[in-house]
Amino acid sequence: MPRSLSIASLLLLASSAATAPPDFDKQIAPLLASYCTDCHSGPKPKGKLDLTRKAGAASAVAPGKPAESELYSRVAAGEMPPKKPLPAAEQKLLKEWIESGAKWGTDPIDPFRYTTATRAGYDWWALQPVKRPPVPQGVNPIDHFVLARLGDNALSLSKEADRRTLIRRLYFDLLGLPPTPEEVTAFVADKDADAYEKRVDKLLASPHYGERWARHWLDVVRYGETDGFERNSPRPNAYHYRDWVIRALNADVPYDQFARLQLAGDVLKPGDPDAIRATGYLVAGVHNTVLGNDQMRAVARQDELEDIVGGVAQTFLGLTANCARCHDHKFDPISQTDFYRLAAALGGVGFGERAVAEAKASAELVKLAQRLDALAKELAAIEEPARKAALAAKGMGKLAAVAPAPVAAWDFRKSGDDLIGKLHARAVGGAKLTAAGASLDGKGLFRTAPLPFDLKAKTLESWVKLDSLTQRGGGVISLQTADGLEFDAIVFGENEPAKWMAGSNSFLRYKSFAGTEEKDAAKEFVHIAITFADDGTITGYRNGKPYGKGYATRGPLAFKAERTVVVFGCRHEPAGGNRMLAGTVSVARLYDRALTAEQVEASFASGGGFVTDAELEAKLTPEQRAARAKLRTEHEAVAKDVSALRARATSTKAYANVPQAPGVTRFLARGDLALPGAVVAPAGVAAVVGPKADFGLKPDATDAERRTKLAEWITAPNNPLFARVIVNRVWHYHLGTGIVETPNDLGFNGGRPSHPELLDWLANEFARQKYSLKALHKLIVTSATYRQSSAPRKEGSAKDADNRLLWRYKPHRLEGEVVRDAMLATSSLLNPEVGGKGFSDYKERNFNGTAYFEPFDPVGPEFHRRSVYRFTPRGANQGLLYTFDCPDPAAAAPRRAITTTPLQALALWNNGFALRTADALAARVAKDAEGVEKQVLRAWQLVYQREPRAEEAAIATKLVRDHGLKALCRVLFNSNEFVTVE
Repeated sequence: MPRSLSIASLLLLASSAATAPPDFDKQIAPLLASYCTDCHSGPKPKGKLDLTRKAGAASAVAPGKPAESELYSRVAAGEMPPKKPLPAAEQKLLKEWIESGAKWGTDPIDPFRYTTATRAGYDWWALQPVKRPPVPQGVNPIDHFVLARLGDNALSLSKEADRRTLIRRLYFDLLGLPPTPEEVTAFVADKDADAYEKRVDKLLASPHYGERWARHWLDVVRYGETDGFERNSPRPNAYHYRDWVIRALNADVPYDQFARLQLAGDVLKPGDPDAIRATGYLVAGVHNTVLGNDQMRAVARQDELEDIVGGVAQTFLGLTANCARCHDHKFDPISQTDFYRLAAALGGVGFGERAVAEAKASAELVKLAQRLDALAKELAAIEEPARKAALAAKGMGKLAAVAPAPVAAWDFRKSGDDLIGKLHARAVGGAKLTAAGASLDGKGLFRTAPLPFDLKAKTLESWVKLDSLTQRGGGVISLQTADGLEFDAIVFGENEPAKWMAGSNSFLRYKSFAGTEEKDAAKEFVHIAITFADDGTITGYRNGKPYGKGYATRGPLAFKAERTVVVFGCRHEPAGGNRMLAGTVSVARLYDRALTAEQVEASFASGGGFVTDAELEAKLTPEQRAARAKLRTEHEAVAKDVSALRARATSTKAYANVPQAPGVTRFLARGDLALPGAVVAPAGVAAVVGPKADFGLKPDATDAERRTKLAEWITAPNNPLFARVIVNRVWHYHLGTGIVETPNDLGFNGGRPSHPELLDWLANEFARQKYSLKALHKLIVTSATYRQSSAPRKEGSAKDADNRLLWRYKPHRLEGEVVRDAMLATSSLLNPEVGGKGFSDYKERNFNGTAYFEPFDPVGPEFHRRSVYRFTPRGANQGLLYTFDCPDPAAAAPRRAITTTPLQALALWNNGFALRTADALAARVAKDAEGVEKQVLRAWQLVYQREPRAEEAAIATKLVRDHGLKALCRVLFNSNEFVTVE
């Protein structure tokens, strides 16, 4: 780790070369930056004296004459700095510089250039590239670095903890739940050399691992389920982000991807429901909904951006960048410009709800869709040979292929009725039915009833004759939303005269087919078909042959059941203008798939003929008819289920980032909206060595461009902070204190690394392991450092009372949520359901538009889920959990407070939840064992995962006989051993 360039060390350097004057950049500039430039810099420096520039300082410095230099005379008189005089050594250095001629260096002074005794510079240890220190072969790397530091202090690791202690520690650490007595017994008896490692693998594979470690992450990102501020309104759909975190951790999503999805998932994976849920991170914090006038809204937005910038920088980089909103950071090399560049990168973040696919419904939908596809194939196997035979019998020749059955078909020469289902078309305006088909006068149209099914991939097909080849933009057949705002259609001549095209809203799915100009459609009916494939490919056909060339789009538009209609003679509603078609449509068909070229050709070859159901049945055997009827019944039922599930899947709302136009960001002098300065472009922090801080974006770049670049910069492999911060955070949760004891701050005001080489080795190894958090967990918990005993030792306590050198495992009290979960698990009340909407143990009261939350103790399995699923309002009393230091989600909690108070004992003795779980534990013990002695033994096994000592058993047996089993269970839950991991 690079050492800080202290003033004292620079003085020693100066004294060793008496003839050399003080070096301005290395000695004087850091001195001025540390003590003077906070006041004497900027557009309005105090006393009109700017000490960051040579010209500004000239009036206060007389080269070679300290006594005549106001800068020195005010310092020597103890007047400056005003609150604390400059130390004598620094005064001497300043005097020598002036005496030597006051030679200036870098102009203006860069206050961040060097680390000093009062602030970090560009050479700060955390900003330097990660290096991989060497480790001897055959040695556990973690233990190697820990033993080296212990050896320097004449200390050693403690012996390994006993196996009961070890498995209890491991379960609470990885799952947040106690092991069962049976699991402890089996582990203690397992003599396999790999028994411990196998147990680690098993726990990391448990779905409860994600629940445990998601709670840690939610602490860091200040996840709450109300807005905070005055209204404090609930966010009933915020839980989607919490569930996404649990799933991502269980799936061991690489941490770099885990971070990118939270920062920009919605733009990196457009349309992906989980990617939208992940952006709940950006809006996990407080949100002011009481905004007042425009000025108040603007101020509130700046406050909101400060919170978002601070959250992102602290979470992923360990930098308190939010401290640079009103001035350059006082302690770290983060300029005010850096802050506004980050604010620009996040300027498009918005709070609100977005529609997403519900996870369980989506999974069921996949299964049903597969079944629907299988049924369609079985039906096709029966119907297609019969349809081909029926067409041949009608004199339509021997076809090479047969088109599948459409989902809707119209023969307007006979009527407007749908020949397949109930999508009957009715005339609107001047449209009418004739012997030739649906006659369209350029003003009227035909419209169907709403579709009873969803439709994504599709084929539109029609036989049409035009009144004129000069018309521009009329629609032959169009599939549109009920309001006409979104549509896919067969359109004539809109963008290119006399050419067919795939019409779509705002031309989103339009490209030219580059087909030939239409010459014949005014004289005869022509066959036009356009297919829209699942992969986004759109292909046109004319008279059974490809029309020009198909092209790729981002994907087909999905039309929803009951919200979609088919119109003929209009590009899209409302009717009017060049959207209308003048001509005649004789036959039209709609398919729920993109037909192949062979199928389109076969459909054209049928000449517009249509095989009726009766004609098809006539070509089937009795057995085929029965099988077809059964398949059609099931197909109809499954199709209804699919439609219902699709509606459910897409009706779900998630509280997530709702992107907004970011606008242009300006530098605000002193953070004041009334003092706007230069426009700044989105960028990173310049002091971070490695990834290029300049994103290469214009100030008016889109939100998608900004967040994409920010995510890339933060997660860049050569960003020295990204991996350091997370491995330190994980170490903190496993060992009780991080290698840097301030997980959210690796800057000057944060802690210093106790084992800097170990931190770098872990960061490097984490990247080598493809950012696998589970691999990192395993690496740490299988080390001798983690597995050692927590027993105190006199020599360790004397030399290292805080255990920063790791001479033992540091015992710690369980967090409030884990205490609650352990009580539920031990008493057999725990509901193990993973994911989904959580539960609330609050009574909500609204008064004058503000929500208030009072804790209570609800009863029932739905309230006995793990605490991570508990509703977490901001600013509310958290009941039992409050006494055990459960943090308020109004702010980040990278380190939880750990207190010991009488209230904790009182809560575990008298709280309604504690009484209920103690009663349930007593009932479980009574069921499991007969006789007081055996019941005492069973209670100890369940609560402590061990057998009672003789003295304990004697006292407990007497207590049970005198006061009952419930009294013993209350005592056990109220003990230090129950709430402590050793």
